[in-house]
Amino acid sequence: MATTFKKVFIANGLAAHVIKKESGKNSYCYEIRYRANGYCIITSSTNLQKAKEKFLAKTTPTEINKYYVGKINKVEDCRTLKEFALFFFEKHRKEKVAAQTYKCDLNRINKYIFPAFGDMNIRQITPDKCQTLIEGIQAEGKGKTADEIYSLLSIIFKGAIAYGIITKSPLAIVQIQKHVYQHGVALSKDEEKLLLTRLIEPDFKIAAAIALYTGLRPNELETAKINGDFIIAINSKRKNKKVEYKRIPIIDALRPYLKNGIPVLPTPQLLRRRVSAALPNHKLYDLRTTFYTRCDEYGVSQPARDEFVGHSGGALTNAYRDLSDEYLLKEARKLNEWK
Repeated sequence: MATTFKKVFIANGLAAHVIKKESGKNSYCYEIRYRANGYCIITSSTNLQKAKEKFLAKTTPTEINKYYVGKINKVEDCRTLKEFALFFFEKHRKEKVAAQTYKCDLNRINKYIFPAFGDMNIRQITPDKCQTLIEGIQAEGKGKTADEIYSLLSIIFKGAIAYGIITKSPLAIVQIQKHVYQHGVALSKDEEKLLLTRLIEPDFKIAAAIALYTGLRPNELETAKINGDFIIAINSKRKNKKVEYKRIPIIDALRPYLKNGIPVLPTPQLLRRRVSAALPNHKLYDLRTTFYTRCDEYGVSQPARDEFVGHSGGALTNAYRDLSDEYLLKEARKLNEWK
């Protein structure tokens, strides 16, 4: 890979690292990182100049404090909601959720909670302030985000109660209109063919075929590997840092796309845009919905289907269920009618 750029970018007195990453066939993404002195600042773009401009915007005197994540080792040293939230998440939440979930949580509290309450003492945060924050997010048409921020605030306040910092949560009387979630829509057979025809570049076509014929979540595609008659991939929904591999048999419809193995696949962000461009009425996650739907239509048993898509059967079921490869292959043969 050619390195025609400086690996260090100095902006607003900070010396940041510049990394060039492959994000698809013949496409790259530039990431600029500064992790020092308690700060964690990351920007990225497919255009190096835009990545630099984003970094400059984040490191102005008015913005840079949003990205201060200096570790606090004792709860007694927490003076603001931001300090307590970072202490609590690092000490307790980090071990309970998947790495991607933890990263998304930090992004959300940095973007929404810290600008509103970050410099305040938790005892100063009142129900009306919380109500205003939640209603403001909903007014922007971000109902799902409002639910997520409400949940994160609840986690922070429950932690503060457990540590004896406050006695009751300010959210106790906050009213929130729950967001109505839109579930995925399965592709028709004609739409499946149209999608794979319109995706001209081989790596995007292969990525879409794997997503469609295995039901992998978008963020699981990067771990997909061929293992005999199976595609295996890390189940991204397992908590407590437990690594669990999903096993999905390679069905006849997928086999032609894997003649030369699995190449480096495009990122979910790039694939998401290509799928939406090819089928404007659908999104990338609809391919997983389609796989789930076809399992039902062709009579795949529920235990096998749950194994394929990575659904949990509950603690007791997970502890005692160990489906054999022979059983999974037998059930997957029903999907060979999918043409």
